[in-house]
Amino acid sequence: MLRDKEHDQVEVYDDTTFHLKRCLTVPNCRGLADITSCEHHRCIYASYPDVKCVCRLDVDLQDNATQWPVDDKPRGLSVNGKHNLLVTCDEARKIKEYTSHGDLIREITLPSDVVHPWHAIQLTSGQFIVCHGRRHDAVQRVCVVSTDGRQIVHSHGGQRGSHTSQYNGPIYLAVYHNQSVLVADVHNGRVKLLSPTLGYIRDVVTSELLKWVPRRLCLDTKERRLYVADNELKDGKWLAGRVVVFNVE
Repeated sequence: MLRDKEHDQVEVYDDTTFHLKRCLTVPNCRGLADITSCEHHRCIYASYPDVKCVCRLDVDLQDNATQWPVDDKPRGLSVNGKHNLLVTCDEARKIKEYTSHGDLIREITLPSDVVHPWHAIQLTSGQFIVCHGRRHDAVQRVCVVSTDGRQIVHSHGGQRGSHTSQYNGPIYLAVYHNQSVLVADVHNGRVKLLSPTLGYIRDVVTSELLKWVPRRLCLDTKERRLYVADNELKDGKWLAGRVVVFNVE
């Protein structure tokens, strides 16, 4: 879990008791935007939009952190099937793929109408699922994009709103093994479940189940648990938060 405080730290909790086990200090930077982990390489990645870089922390080693420049503001992070890191850059409309040690493999420029992408995940087909749209952007959607990033294959959403076919801040994604999609719709205070072709199925988390709004998701498919970062947003600032755990089918 990433906690924004005086010294940015990644807090490690036991997944059975939910007790705090230890903290990994992220050096020299402030303003972390996202974290993700890679079981294969046994490491954690963190993104820093303010200084345009990504940091890697090895979970088995103390004080072992490396950083590399992204040259654009990184936002959402994910790890693909090749154990490479995908970095979504919202202002540049790009997905950048890196090796675990920061070697750039490729850059994928998203279509011009995918404005302010927050998070991207690569599907087993090689296509990408992307959520995009800041709070005041007119169009806010979830899209499946072709492997080269040039075409939108499927989409869900459109004009900003609160209907089941609309979003108000689709900020984060999680994907089941069957390629169904979970979407954190932050300002509507819900988490949606979509089919692999992005048809609406249902809300798996509603505003009544949260204290504030869902900012991040983590899906444990093995234990069938969905972890939701439930954060307080006031006057444009994130003030408080907690993690809520849901059982999913």
